[in-house]
Amino acid sequence: MTYASPAETRERITIEPSDRPVVVTFHDAVIASTKNSQILNEKGRDPVVYVPMGDVEMAFLEKTPKTTTCPFKGEASYWSISAEGAGAQDAIWAYESPREGVEAIAGHMAFDPRYFRVVVG
Repeated sequence: MTYASPAETRERITIEPSDRPVVVTFHDAVIASTKNSQILNEKGRDPVVYVPMGDVEMAFLEKTPKTTTCPFKGEASYWSISAEGAGAQDAIWAYESPREGVEAIAGHMAFDPRYFRVVVG
């Protein structure tokens, strides 16, 4: 994997802290609620809300062996969810040790919009 330089990363990705309320639901279960999110904007993609791990109901999640690598953000780890009688495999991800330029998302999780409803107030 070839990684982007920090300058290339800054040209492609911006991260903005937000104190607006964020609520993440899976079916009827509230999985996360925070006023301390990070909004990641990457050229050519929809914005992604990253929620601090401390504001996520981790009891619903199980870490999986899956990893992926982004040339801008680094290696992502994945979690599956089981709640409200439903489940989704590898539906949450985090960059636990993100690359230079995107350190603000360290310790934060993002949620696949195919499975979760993420409401920003």
